[in-house]
Amino acid sequence: MNRNVWVLFGCQALLVSMASFVVMVGGLIGNSLAPDPAYATTPVAIFIIGTALSTLPITLSMKRFGRKPVFLFCSCIAIAAALMAAQATVMESFPLFLFAISLMGVALAAGQQFRFAAMESVAPEHMTKAASRVLLGGLVAAFIGPELVVRGENLFGSAFQGSFYLLAGVNVLALCLMLGFRETEILQTSSSAEPRSWGILLRQPVLWAAIISAAVGFAVMSLVMTATPLHMHEVNGHSLESTKWVIQSHIMAMFIPSFIFPWLVSRFGVGRLLVAGLAMYLVAIAAVFSHYDFANYWVALVLLGIGWNFLFIGGTTLLPQSYRDNERFRVQALNEFTVFGVQATAAVGSGWLMFRFGWQNLLLTVIPLVVILIIALLIWRRPQRETSEDIKSESTVI
Repeated sequence: MNRNVWVLFGCQALLVSMASFVVMVGGLIGNSLAPDPAYATTPVAIFIIGTALSTLPITLSMKRFGRKPVFLFCSCIAIAAALMAAQATVMESFPLFLFAISLMGVALAAGQQFRFAAMESVAPEHMTKAASRVLLGGLVAAFIGPELVVRGENLFGSAFQGSFYLLAGVNVLALCLMLGFRETEILQTSSSAEPRSWGILLRQPVLWAAIISAAVGFAVMSLVMTATPLHMHEVNGHSLESTKWVIQSHIMAMFIPSFIFPWLVSRFGVGRLLVAGLAMYLVAIAAVFSHYDFANYWVALVLLGIGWNFLFIGGTTLLPQSYRDNERFRVQALNEFTVFGVQATAAVGSGWLMFRFGWQNLLLTVIPLVVILIIALLIWRRPQRETSEDIKSESTVI
């Protein structure tokens, strides 16, 4: 792995810690500032909406200005947003808090491009390994984000004001580290060919399999994870420390499989890992459907994290098979907008579903999403099976 991959690994650990930070504290602050408890998860939803709405302009900006300037600019946004959120806790202003959180979502949209920047920095045969290594930075982020919440909770007069100051400091470190990133020149091997139309691109089963895998992975994870701190801490009375450990374990489980994911792909293939990810989601839902002990939450959230890893990295691995070099920014922008748009919808609906219809009905909404992904995978795999059968038939004739 070259220098860029390790720089991006460090930036993933620092900048992307905002995600675990907001998941941990967003619902808790929302519950105290929102006019209605049903809107308690709105900060988490706004955070994800900010990411979803920013993916397209940020990705296209990278095409025009390069990745590094946009990465640096978004790091500055993250610093300013953390300071603004700290002030919102002092003023007890829910609108200002939501605005600050939305800016953090904008900054995170740039962080979601780290894996693509890493894949472009290595030879094609090392792309899966580069993406996995960068995403391992999320393993560090699993500790940093929630730890900042707990360590800074009572540092100042307003609850969690110090947590946001600490987050601002972490984002400053990410900005400094990003200065070491070297812009990568992409060899346009297919520059002689015109980029294909959207009609042609969207007729590729592999494109839909890649996008839907990542989208369903994020949607289910966001739906359950966003509601878990509220259901565990506020509804069932588990301590903040226990809740923190469940969230940290979940985020660690999201990224630890990245150590062996390249080997798993070479051994079992992407398709089987996607199916395994779906199976883990179903087991996770069953584990916490009717029993609410600490162990049930922990097992469910760990399986949810591993399932996300298989679906998200699996989708990321498939995506380059659907575009040429001169089409990459367009397809990446579509992928990111779709994935985080679906995740935002899930986060928005998470608190509403739990408070209006109950925890169990929230969990049951996972089933239709799983069915959609199964259909996409079957459509993607069918042409491959038909091609394989044709080759076997020709060999038999010969």
